[in-house]
Amino acid sequence: MKQEDIMDFAVESLETPALTKAQLAELLFEQIGLNKRESKDMIDAFFDLIAGSLVEGKDVKISGFGNFQIRTKAPRPGRNPRTGEAIPIQARRVVTFHASHKLKEQIQGEGALEE
Repeated sequence: MKQEDIMDFAVESLETPALTKAQLAELLFEQIGLNKRESKDMIDAFFDLIAGSLVEGKDVKISGFGNFQIRTKAPRPGRNPRTGEAIPIQARRVVTFHASHKLKEQIQGEGALEE
């Protein structure tokens, strides 16, 4: 499948502003011709692989899209915004996403505001 074919997915016809896993599976069904079960299984397997790698502490790089990275945040003092009471915030791991230059260029080119 060529890059321009991928860009032709009819995402703008989706009803919600967020693209869901169910909608991705439907797009695979409609655009590529996989049956609905295969489409759902493929989407689930894709996200399971990404999540599993992140849980194991491995970063995930998707060429031309971006990087998902695990970051360990140190414990720090915090404050309850309602009461002002000081509370400790424990150390934790978080996932960050950094878009690739290619994705950033596409976003800037497609979503550039007309002046």
